[in-house]
Amino acid sequence: MCDTCGCGERTGEVQVTLPTRIPVVEKILNANDAAAEENRDHLRAHGITAINIMASPGAGKTQLLLATIEALKDRVRLGVIEGDTASQIDAERVATTGVPVVQINTGGGCHLDAPMVHRALHALPLDEIELLFIENVGNLICPVAFDLGQDYRVALLSVPEGDDKPYKYPAIFEAVDLVIITKIDLLPYLDFDVSRFEALVRALNPRAPILKLSAKTGEGVASWLAWLEARRGHPQEGSH
Repeated sequence: MCDTCGCGERTGEVQVTLPTRIPVVEKILNANDAAAEENRDHLRAHGITAINIMASPGAGKTQLLLATIEALKDRVRLGVIEGDTASQIDAERVATTGVPVVQINTGGGCHLDAPMVHRALHALPLDEIELLFIENVGNLICPVAFDLGQDYRVALLSVPEGDDKPYKYPAIFEAVDLVIITKIDLLPYLDFDVSRFEALVRALNPRAPILKLSAKTGEGVASWLAWLEARRGHPQEGSH
């Protein structure tokens, strides 16, 4: 699936390929970081605060974006970069709101990278944007390894996915600036222990706030909007 980590080459057999792959991965990541710094400089030159949103497929990234756009579009100049392995479905949904949007299709790759985002930036009217959302490819593993030049990283986890995900995917919860539990309208119907999930996240990342919301009902969305407003126009130094 991912040429960088080699997961597309793996089978049920153990393959000892690490010694030859490590230099290749380091080279790719170093090149990505250099491109990310260019993106960051480019965004700051235009006064744009960029938010990288990461989550599993179906966690509600696009639905939250649409609710956010509806709430902010009349007073905040927004832009969106949509990342997916294929199709333009999500970008088309965003485009109906009138907000500038660019679709990146990775052709099967499991994450966005900084060069992809760099090309997308050149397709956006940056002088007309102050808050840019980058919806990453649906995945809890690969996206977190790639700096895109964003200011803040946000991880979404939906109630149907279960409260044990910080055990299974600790890297993403360690790295982000905000964790959001989505689809909380389903809490009465599913076995999701919010307190347990919060304790697991805080053990990995005590600095990140944890919000709970439902983009469908609107419950908790105000807290997300307040978090965004507090960071709009305030890029995070040393963000990656």
